[in-house]
Amino acid sequence: VSLMQKEMGKLSEEGIGEIDKCAACCRYYAEFGPAFLATKEIKTDALKSYVAFEPIGTVLSIMPWNFPYWQAFRCLVPALLAGNTVVLKHASNVSGCALKIAELVEEAFERDDLFQVVLLSGKDALALVSRPQVSGVSFTGSTPVGREIAALAGRELKKAVLELGGSDAYVVLADADLEKAAEICATSRLLNAGQSCISAKRFIVEAAVYDRFETLFVAAMKGKKLAPLAREDLRDELHEQVKNSIREGAKLLCGGEMPAGAGNFYPPTVLSRVKPGMIAFDEETFGPVAALIEAKDAAEAVHLANQTNFGLGAAVFTKDRPTGIEIAEKRLNAGSCFINA
Repeated sequence: VSLMQKEMGKLSEEGIGEIDKCAACCRYYAEFGPAFLATKEIKTDALKSYVAFEPIGTVLSIMPWNFPYWQAFRCLVPALLAGNTVVLKHASNVSGCALKIAELVEEAFERDDLFQVVLLSGKDALALVSRPQVSGVSFTGSTPVGREIAALAGRELKKAVLELGGSDAYVVLADADLEKAAEICATSRLLNAGQSCISAKRFIVEAAVYDRFETLFVAAMKGKKLAPLAREDLRDELHEQVKNSIREGAKLLCGGEMPAGAGNFYPPTVLSRVKPGMIAFDEETFGPVAALIEAKDAAEAVHLANQTNFGLGAAVFTKDRPTGIEIAEKRLNAGSCFINA
């Protein structure tokens, strides 16, 4: 945990939670992994038909800095379990965490040829995708780089798993429990100081309850404790997004100022009356900045939620469970959709 704090900044309680999640990942695959890999027979008119799961070889893992242990473990553990080896190219600002993982793997397996760390620039790491020794690639990071990796892997006919940027929409309907929704929304937005691709970023609220939710949400955001952002350049970029969104017509309700003193701290920031075409709506804001958007009704709220190039996750808040299920399952164009959570 102290190494994470030193390299990229993280609250100690969040760091402990990340380590616990890595341990849970190991236990999960140790318990259920063998069943996942068991040969599955299929009934056909042949003498015997079955699907067998065999290792593919070496998996190249290119991972970001925001969850330096978890991002690596969620690729490493199932890949090793399936009989593969892994080469990790971690973000340059968390090289110490990467080397610590390599140390732990070598200690656990008493061998050093299952997992290796390469210390390369991002550009040089892309060249590894085409190397014949690499059989597949797992990448978490920005959409532009993901496109490059997808193109390289496609050209080489190699398997690729990509988790790219996100600007998740949380839809708050008029019948929602507003106090609970505001607290959940603020917690999600400020996870890891807002540096999470799957955290909530756009909050789309029905007009009938917009003002009340706005008041509750701002209070919840102000009450949260934050770690500093990972790097100075990331804070500068985030601040420019905020300033440009205000110039475009967004209303600043709290935060939005660069604090004095040491550390890359940035305050919880809420932008209200955000609309499509504004930076806070169209781009991913990777830090503690929330965009509040008003919708005249539920139909428009869903339309606004889907008006994005991102699609990692979404949520809907309502007391009407059937409506929540219908919106989450059928109408929100996102990978993981939640109801009241």
